[in-house]
Amino acid sequence: MDWIDIQNASENNLKNVSLRIPRDSLVVITGLSGSGKSSLAFDTIFAEARRRYMDTLSSYARYYIGTMERPAVESIDGLSPTISIEQKSVNRNPRSTVGTITEISDFLRLLYSKAAVAYSPSTGKPMVRYSDEEIVDLIMDNYKGRKSIILAPLVRGRKGNYKDLFESLVKKGFNTVFADGQFRQIVDLVEDGLDRYKVHFIDLVIDKIIPKDSDFKRVSDSIVTALQYGKGSLAIYDLEKQTTKYLSKHYVCEETGDSLPEPAPHTFSFNSPQGACPRCNGLGVVTDVDIDMIIPDKSISIADGAILPLGPKRPNKFFEMLEATAKKYGFSLYEPIGTLSPEALGIVMSGSADLVRVNYSNGVSEMVAFPGVCSKIEKGEQDEDEGTFNGRYSSEKVCPLCNGSRLRRESLYFKIDGKDIAQVCDMDINELYDWIVSLPSRLETRENIIAQDILKELRERISFLMDVGLSYLSLNRATRTLSGGESQRIRLATQIGSKLVNVLYILDEPSIGLHQSDNIKLINSLKKLRDEGNTVMVVEHDEEMMRNADWLVDIGPGAGEKGGRILFNAPPDTPVPADYEGYTFKYLNGLKKIGVPTIRRPGNGRFIRLEGACGNNLRNISINIPLGCMVGISGVSGSGKSSLIDDTLVPIISNHLYRSLYPILPYGSISGIENIDKLIEVDQSPIGRSPRSNPATYTGVLTHIRKLFVETPDAKIRGFKPNHFSFNVKGGRCECCKGAGVEIIEMNFLPSVQVKCKECNGRRFKPAILDVKYKGASISDVLEMTVSQAHEFFSNIPVIEPKLRALVDVGLGYIRLGQSSLSLSGGENQRVKLASELSKSATGNSLFILDEPTTGLHYEDVNVLLGVLQRLVNQGNTVIVIEHNLDVLKCCDYIFDMGPGGGRAGGMIVAQGTPEEVALNPDSVTGKYLLPMLYN
Repeated sequence: MDWIDIQNASENNLKNVSLRIPRDSLVVITGLSGSGKSSLAFDTIFAEARRRYMDTLSSYARYYIGTMERPAVESIDGLSPTISIEQKSVNRNPRSTVGTITEISDFLRLLYSKAAVAYSPSTGKPMVRYSDEEIVDLIMDNYKGRKSIILAPLVRGRKGNYKDLFESLVKKGFNTVFADGQFRQIVDLVEDGLDRYKVHFIDLVIDKIIPKDSDFKRVSDSIVTALQYGKGSLAIYDLEKQTTKYLSKHYVCEETGDSLPEPAPHTFSFNSPQGACPRCNGLGVVTDVDIDMIIPDKSISIADGAILPLGPKRPNKFFEMLEATAKKYGFSLYEPIGTLSPEALGIVMSGSADLVRVNYSNGVSEMVAFPGVCSKIEKGEQDEDEGTFNGRYSSEKVCPLCNGSRLRRESLYFKIDGKDIAQVCDMDINELYDWIVSLPSRLETRENIIAQDILKELRERISFLMDVGLSYLSLNRATRTLSGGESQRIRLATQIGSKLVNVLYILDEPSIGLHQSDNIKLINSLKKLRDEGNTVMVVEHDEEMMRNADWLVDIGPGAGEKGGRILFNAPPDTPVPADYEGYTFKYLNGLKKIGVPTIRRPGNGRFIRLEGACGNNLRNISINIPLGCMVGISGVSGSGKSSLIDDTLVPIISNHLYRSLYPILPYGSISGIENIDKLIEVDQSPIGRSPRSNPATYTGVLTHIRKLFVETPDAKIRGFKPNHFSFNVKGGRCECCKGAGVEIIEMNFLPSVQVKCKECNGRRFKPAILDVKYKGASISDVLEMTVSQAHEFFSNIPVIEPKLRALVDVGLGYIRLGQSSLSLSGGENQRVKLASELSKSATGNSLFILDEPTTGLHYEDVNVLLGVLQRLVNQGNTVIVIEHNLDVLKCCDYIFDMGPGGGRAGGMIVAQGTPEEVALNPDSVTGKYLLPMLYN
């Protein structure tokens, strides 16, 4: 057996660990959050693999390698080329879709360019195309002995007088055109042309013929001329029947002459000018002013502030223009805006072209045209006196030209099996796979031969997506809307499709967001990757994944400084050492477990009732959420959990309580919001978008710490203020790195590299600031402390201790106070936010909403988190948890299980009640897995 041999790794909290990991195996690395799993897998193994790869590059790259720090490891032998598949690298490009990143769209475009049938935009009938020889034979056979005229189409449905065109035709010796259904002499049209404001159809008369065998050469020559002037198309007019038929080397409608160019793959690409919709440039959406955001309450008057950007009436230029306009058109600014006529409201929003005299309060008088509220918003104008006209009142809407397909209309006239490429990309993966599999039986023999290899590649790539539990997605799903787990599994499916061998893959919790019913599919996909000759290393907490691993590495026993040791390094069925100190095997072997609550809270008797939710895949569902208890929202991946809670319930409540302007998915009605006074959504988005953001700044602890340093004798002597101890402003920060502690080196074709600042050595501050000590520690030393160390260090400071204790309570004692928010996982970001809320004074009437809070958590961490959530509920609050974790669901008081499937097969509540009731419901997929958790 070949091995990856790691010697004396001490990156982050690793304690000089040495271990051997078998190659060509499925290896799972587990342990508590912060125990050192990622330090080993990503910061040591992957970092060293990346450094070695970059060392093979050009001298330009190697010049910068000298400034990069090697990972803290003595040696790693047996390391293969390495690919890291993490959760965070979700592509935010609006043009990126599931189809583009998996390359399935590339093969679909190729399929449509080779095997699609073109349909006439006018008649809906199949269009045809011929070679030169076929056109000659067709005319000779079908029009033999009949008086006919060969025409060259020049103008199809365009306005203009075309005098220049007629002049050029006369100079070339042509006499007659067939214009708008009439034969006319060209010389009669040279002087005045046609009506420039009407749409015209103009065909050039090439020859008048009565086809017969002796005239074959003449007919052939006339056809060549017609095709030349008609740019590959011609028409033949039957004088006896007075009918026209169009023939072309391109796709053409024989009845109307509508033609389409030869399709190419870029014809079907929304990222290409040849295929993208000209209105939205291939995005599928356009940004437009949202009237509902501008006028949220139609029961009040304009003067009282009905138009949100304007606010209540006050003396300013815009209001005075509006008042003069209202007087001219006979409507009032003092009546409820909902009573205005559509015409009057249109003038207010879109303006008026007519001039109106305005007598301003400053004595100036002028004639102006009222511009309208919308025009000010579209221009992004902002003025303190007139109001705030900015993008806040705009929203994305489906493009009215392409209806969200992203493509030009011409691209959608090409179809296979009656479906255009936009319809195919809108199918969910399950439906798409069935369509691709059945397609050969419905294609013509020629198209079948052409499409054979393309369809084979499509079947394989689509099946890979199904194997990793993503059958509910569609190819047109934007990648920026994917969760970290979904994005990671898509990249995993892409790697399986690439069929690489002798590669080390490192994955970060690929089971995130995956329902138990799909878990085995993911595991089999990882085994397939292994069986092709690769090593698959997975940082994971999932029990089923651990039991299916070839090799298990358990790191611990605790988090932060209490972790970093190898507790177990062997196949998972190997007996556990007698001196084992960790938690993993205690839970796997049943020695420790998360208990089932002895009672279920009935709630406080109040409810929030949401009716008629029908956005995305929701099927007009209604839900009655009990308050004062812990509510679980479960269901298979893609069943509609986030659509119901995150995209419907949360924005409704937020807009009501805080006058927010979040978009809301369609729904009927809601009641019971008055039963809560605060909404706290604790999601997994970063706590900050800048590397400068960290737990200390987010929780507000740093503000109080800076004040402590200002009170020290050294700071007073030197006249330092709080801003001197901030790395975000000038004063005390290192100006070389602007307080970041690192410098970013752009590598052009490679990802940017971060290196420690040479000036401050990563400490962020000037030497004079670092000389100021509080209890022997500088401000930089404090930021380098873990939360647990800082909690002990500041235990006697009342304004700091509760905030740090809250971070410890949610299991984040191992992270550093100054750790960049960009380095935190989604689960860690979520728990920082939860801790921030816990440290605030509770109202006892709040609604907490958490989306998969167990992301990145070990069994023991889940146990700690559940204690925090139960504490919140015991204070009278309501907690709604969107979750797949069965340990969390079994501890809920009430569960709504959604399904029955994902995507179009979901969107319903299939079971609801206590965990025991859901577990016994035969319609619930979740219940089948929940049942043994409750009764074993």
